[in-house]
Amino acid sequence: MIVINIGIVAHVDAGKTSLTERILFETKTIDRIGRVDHGNTQTDAMELERKRGITIKASVVSFCIGRLKVNLIDTPGHADFVAEVERSLSVLDGVILVISAVEGVQAQTKRFMAVLRKLGLPAILFVNKIDRTGAQYESLIAAIRTGLTKDAFVLNRVADAGTKQASLDDNRFDWDANPGFMEQCLELAAVEDEALLASYLTGGHVTAEQVRAALAHRIRSGKAHPIYFGSAATGVGVPQLLAGVTEWFADNAPSAEAPLSGVVFKLEREPTGEKIAYVRLFSGSLRLRQQVDVRRESREGEIAARAGKIRKLHAFLNGKSVSAAELSPGDMGKVWGLKDVRIGDVLGERSARMKHVRFAVPRMETRIESADAGDASRLYQALVGMAEEDPLIEMAKNDVHQTLYLRLFGEVQKEVIEAALLEQYGVAVRFSETRVVCIEKPVGTGHALDVIATADNPFYATVGLKVEPGPAGSGVVYRLEAELGSLPLAFHKAIEETVRSTLKQGLYGWEVVDIVVTLTHTGYFSPVSAAGDFRKLVPLVLMGALARAGTDVYEPVHAFELTVPAAAMSRALFKLSRIRAVVNEPILRDDDALLTGTLPESATEGFRRSLHSFTQGEGVMMTESSGFAKVIADPPIRARTDGNPLNRDEYLLHVFRIS
Repeated sequence: MIVINIGIVAHVDAGKTSLTERILFETKTIDRIGRVDHGNTQTDAMELERKRGITIKASVVSFCIGRLKVNLIDTPGHADFVAEVERSLSVLDGVILVISAVEGVQAQTKRFMAVLRKLGLPAILFVNKIDRTGAQYESLIAAIRTGLTKDAFVLNRVADAGTKQASLDDNRFDWDANPGFMEQCLELAAVEDEALLASYLTGGHVTAEQVRAALAHRIRSGKAHPIYFGSAATGVGVPQLLAGVTEWFADNAPSAEAPLSGVVFKLEREPTGEKIAYVRLFSGSLRLRQQVDVRRESREGEIAARAGKIRKLHAFLNGKSVSAAELSPGDMGKVWGLKDVRIGDVLGERSARMKHVRFAVPRMETRIESADAGDASRLYQALVGMAEEDPLIEMAKNDVHQTLYLRLFGEVQKEVIEAALLEQYGVAVRFSETRVVCIEKPVGTGHALDVIATADNPFYATVGLKVEPGPAGSGVVYRLEAELGSLPLAFHKAIEETVRSTLKQGLYGWEVVDIVVTLTHTGYFSPVSAAGDFRKLVPLVLMGALARAGTDVYEPVHAFELTVPAAAMSRALFKLSRIRAVVNEPILRDDDALLTGTLPESATEGFRRSLHSFTQGEGVMMTESSGFAKVIADPPIRARTDGNPLNRDEYLLHVFRIS
């Protein structure tokens, strides 16, 4: 049996979960269709998912189409959980990208398509809700070809779109019955098939089967995209979509004889605390009680391996998770027994088929505290556990003020974390107001030096550091000017590690990036000097050098596309200027105006909320992250969590208090 792993992705409310339910019903995996608004769908298992009617955690369910087994991942659509989607994409063979026929192509749709194209993942486009009032057909096809992909072809035509009587007429691969459609498909298929193109241009006979095969090759390489129309609510078009999954995604099964290669893409916990690892196998098989090598790559690219033993296995079968003795090549399953496992760990060897996905970075931050002061320790442990299950939950602890901070994607994620802490750990929490996370970059060059055995240096260490601006996107570059042999290697390592950790907070409290740090001077007393002396001294020297160089603060910005009625353009420009947006030259189109540019991420949601009132509900805005822009006015300041090495007396008091 061939196994394929596919995902369903889309912007929020496009109908992903409803489509999953309809697919499971059509394949006789379930005998009753659940509804999102009733909270009884197969894949939304979390209580908060059922209450809010949104998908929060990616979930796996399987079904069969003939002899083809399909593991399907239903992913979140809300922008706050885009990282969950990106993580799921790394283990898939193909994707169904759902577009609402009513709302059309959204900013989130464009972002997903860009990631799919970058990964070379095959994608079928399913236009849902053709039976809803306002459903589009021809205009939406044009929007898909201009906004998503020009290499798209339509496999069914819609009649009576926007009504309950909406129906489909399939575009058949038949030269006699459908010559216009065949011409279009041939043009797409022949782009990378020289023999097919030559045969066509010289008047040779090209069969429908040849066109289909060439199209399948381009689709499987992510370079062409079939479009299916339908309705998850009524089931119209879903059988054609399933036939497309079989035709365009199914490929040869991987070999069981190849070395074991799998990756952990999701974690859950038993009530006892034991971890359950969701694994995708790319080759080889996984058996009960098998000893496996588990490899983990650090941020520095170093690989650490350890052994683990499979204590229990579950496979996904016909909508359920069932006990299994073995997982086949290409399959997905749940694994017990890997004690220290984390998301991203590789079982066996790394496969060339593993996709490298750069996870989205949260750009918002909030302080979190337990509602009951006595639960502070339990809260910290709970957050540590949640961060292990989700590597994109970033937590920072202020040891000076004993406060905790979380990095977030948005307010909905905050609500999810609050509910999970209460339901899973019994800890009630409250949050401070969410704010955007800025960065700092050095302005000039600065140097500082602390010499051993001088009056104001209580540490058995000499450290000299120079800082200067680095290239855009370079992060932190660390260099040696002092000879490597002038210090024991452990001391050099302590200096570099402390430099990198200290730069998490610059002059204004934000992380410093695009900086080059050079170690210029070193010294120590043997045998009294220890690595700890260097770890304690480096923050003072580094912040001294940074203070001399100076830094600018940069805030995250969104690129935006805003369409408003022409009559509302002046009001829109005025409001955008009030929030420090940078606006390009407006483009007038019939009765509308298109405004593009960038605006501070901190102001995006407030402006979006005001859009409805001043455009009488006709304004449409799409945004996406677009890097950082320098703050011209007074830079925002973030409270320090490091004892404040910018103030020598305050820092030394802090260091010796905790020593």
